[in-house]
Amino acid sequence: MKVKTILVSQPEPKVENSPYFDLQEKQRVKIDFRPFIHVEGVSAKEIRLQKVDLSNYTAIILTSRNAVDHFFRVADEMRFKVPDTMKYFCQSEAVAFYLQKYVVYRKRKIYVGKRNFSDLAPLIKKYKDECFLLPTTDKVKPEVPETLNNLSIEWKQATFYKTVISDLSDLANVYYDVLVFFSPSGIESLFHNFPDFQQKDTRIAVFGNTTIEAVKNKGLRVDIAAPTPETPSMTMALEKYIQTVNKK
Repeated sequence: MKVKTILVSQPEPKVENSPYFDLQEKQRVKIDFRPFIHVEGVSAKEIRLQKVDLSNYTAIILTSRNAVDHFFRVADEMRFKVPDTMKYFCQSEAVAFYLQKYVVYRKRKIYVGKRNFSDLAPLIKKYKDECFLLPTTDKVKPEVPETLNNLSIEWKQATFYKTVISDLSDLANVYYDVLVFFSPSGIESLFHNFPDFQQKDTRIAVFGNTTIEAVKNKGLRVDIAAPTPETPSMTMALEKYIQTVNKK
């Protein structure tokens, strides 16, 4: 069956040169964007209940842009002036670059991993005398606390924001040829909103092994998977699939 419509379970890209827009124009398909999950901040009061005093920490571990936003939001709510001496350990260059939204980059002590959390471990280990805070979501990959515990450092994890299932009830009678997922939470949202969902002719595109596993655990079929050596991005995987099925 040909592909004419695609629903991507993420917010619409804000950049004009997104590869999704190129894909839409090149392959003449309609692509809609709708986040199946969203992030909600935890109040300063709730964070105090987690026994977090920001003044006790000399280093912050940041795993995402959400972590950056919500750390500084909470600091503001608590009227805590983040000292210039604070050290920032960022999981990736993208996170470190985003940090510039809140601090003058060249004047701060910022340490950057390559991409995976484990890449940060050697950097953190060099500063084992610091007191580390990990502001994070309520759903954390097991490798994160495992890595930190193995470093024998003083650290605390605190929930600064939560991943919440979005209301998709308005999509109940809307059909798409392809549904695109990037996390197990997206699959959880699908079945929370539509408990009786049956795949039938709907193609499911999935990014990442944990998401593939979540799809299969629900008894669904994975039709398009990324990343692969041939298609390292989701848009490339979608384009390859569309070129194949739309030829017929």
